[in-house]
Amino acid sequence: MSEVAITRAEWLQVCKRSDLVANSGVCALVGDQQVALFFIPDQEPQLFAIDNWDPIANAGVIGRGIVAEVDEVLTVASPLYKQHYRLTDGQCLEEEDIRLATFPVAFDGNDVLIKIDQ
Repeated sequence: MSEVAITRAEWLQVCKRSDLVANSGVCALVGDQQVALFFIPDQEPQLFAIDNWDPIANAGVIGRGIVAEVDEVLTVASPLYKQHYRLTDGQCLEEEDIRLATFPVAFDGNDVLIKIDQ
């Protein structure tokens, strides 16, 4: 598993590695931002952070989406209307004008850290 050099002052601890569910999403509230965290142990990178808000469904549900590869691209499918969002950059595959925010996220030992620009 990759670790990154982190200046802790720039990053927030959101949970522990043990709080994550392999090949699935969990949600974290970072300030007033809902973030969906995805831990994919067989991929590199293994950890992704993406906005939990689905603008098509108008609901905070992305963390409950299904992780899948679409044309060899790692995505999460919204659980409501099934649009696919790339985990790497948040781009919606079905609607080119829609992109979810993504955030730098990393392991620091057993801590899961995220960086959200304020």
